Amino acid sequence: MNAVILTETHDRVGLIRLNRPEVFNALNDELMNALAAALDAFEADENIGCVVITGSPKAFAAGADIAAMKDWDYMDVYKSNFITRNWERLKTFRKPVIAAVSGLAMGGGCELAMMCDTVFAADSAKFALPEVKLAVIPGAGGTQRMPRAVGKAKAMDLCFTGRFMDAAEAERAGLVSRIYPADQVLDEALAAAAAIAQQSLPVLMMLKESVNRAFESPLNEGLLFERRTLHAAFSLADNKEGIAAFLEKRKPSFSNR
Repeated sequence: MNAVILTETHDRVGLIRLNRPEVFNALNDELMNALAAALDAFEADENIGCVVITGSPKAFAAGADIAAMKDWDYMDVYKSNFITRNWERLKTFRKPVIAAVSGLAMGGGCELAMMCDTVFAADSAKFALPEVKLAVIPGAGGTQRMPRAVGKAKAMDLCFTGRFMDAAEAERAGLVSRIYPADQVLDEALAAAAAIAQQSLPVLMMLKESVNRAFESPLNEGLLFERRTLHAAFSLADNKEGIAAFLEKRKPSFSNR
């Protein structure tokens, strides 16, 4: 039986591949549990500074596994804590994460990409929240993260119609940060991740927390969090090294402390 998640290490970058190609990487409990385990391992590994999550050329992930859901009722999903129990590990992952998206990112797959810190898209990528066509709503953050990414009007459009949004529209709207040809997107994501991972890991984690705070609190509370985090950064050995390297016109050598 093939593993539903494949992992690789590229120097300081961890790569996670969703691997259910026969169902376009549809997300089920087995895959989400394996994804959480892979994230746990990369978070515990002090030699990993950034993670890339990708799928296949045809699909990042085509959503939740509908066949597995067909007989569920309210008590099934409520008592089992569906989604909450094992879909949200990315939300608590502290290191930077890039989604490298090719092909379909539908429903839960689109939501999974939005849980990442930034999205690099192949020119073949298509994003959708088509749950309305099944008489259900997005449940892994689609109605919450999409309006924060693209604004209320476009989020309503996507949720009401279930239509596809191609990579160019997704970039214009703010869901995607970069677009590359399909045969280059993963290499570009890995290259960006490698550059990110060369920075001070504590500072990367501080940056991630601070930017996320912008979406989760009023402006003045976010500014206070940013200011206190800035103050804390001055206690880092990496801060002293970064400043010294700048003044000495050399590349810094961070110890991640």
